[in-house]
Amino acid sequence: MGFVSAMNSGSVVSAERTVEGLVAELLPSALVRIRLEGEHEVVAHLPSSQRANFVRLRIGDRVRVAVSVQDRTRGRVVELLTKGRMP
Repeated sequence: MGFVSAMNSGSVVSAERTVEGLVAELLPSALVRIRLEGEHEVVAHLPSSQRANFVRLRIGDRVRVAVSVQDRTRGRVVELLTKGRMP
């Protein structure tokens, strides 16, 4: 019952944390696989504001990702930190 009253109170709780990682793979439907520290991997998407501003990610780019607390394998790219180098 305490959970229901917390949901109806109108307070918004941030359910994500931000981490840094490297783009490991480009996936279909504007998804990217990000490799975090400790060999953890997250599948992330670009928010619509970054898609509208045409931010292009490539393998090796360093990004900041907001990882969901409910599903730690999913996230959202918040910021492009540095561009990677082509081999």
